[in-house]
Amino acid sequence: MEFKTLRNIENSFKQIRLYAVIFSVVCMMVAGYAVWKSYRFAEVQRQKIYVLDNGKSLMLALSQDAAVNRPVEAREHVRRFHELFFTLAPDKNAIESNMKRAFNLADRSAFDYYKDLSEKGYYNRIISGNVQQRIEVDSVQCNFDQYPYTVKTFARQFIIRSSNITERGLVTSCFLVNSVRSDSNPQGFNIEKFRVLENKDIQVLER
Repeated sequence: MEFKTLRNIENSFKQIRLYAVIFSVVCMMVAGYAVWKSYRFAEVQRQKIYVLDNGKSLMLALSQDAAVNRPVEAREHVRRFHELFFTLAPDKNAIESNMKRAFNLADRSAFDYYKDLSEKGYYNRIISGNVQQRIEVDSVQCNFDQYPYTVKTFARQFIIRSSNITERGLVTSCFLVNSVRSDSNPQGFNIEKFRVLENKDIQVLER
């Protein structure tokens, strides 16, 4: 009888130890889950920014990882450069103003291309012939798998004369590198090794 009692006591201790271990594991899981949820909640709250509206009320704004928008900013940088560089009016000051703004977005390769056209009298013919030139960028293809980023741009040039409108197909290539953001370069990129791969007539429309 005494042996049986000892066996019962031993089994009871085993059960108590088992329950204690199970309880400890459950407590650790609950504690771990609570810590994880707290961390996730803190992360979400850090994404929220409250802005004071004219000193009267708080407005909720959302913060976002800057890297998420880099592809969009890269394409906009290239698009803006092409619009400045290839949009021309028959006015020397307007041309020079556009070129200066475009040069802030690129390295010397853009200036060299401009200088080459200038020495060939291209801009003088634009002015003397009262020619308007505008560009429409169709697509900007950027490869973000390697750095510096390779870019290829497809666009259409419209050369507007009093007698006709010439539509030209324009294809360019360049590399994009990260740069410092500024008022003249809000996207924080710089164009390097700018090249015109193709620039040929598509059609001529009489006016």
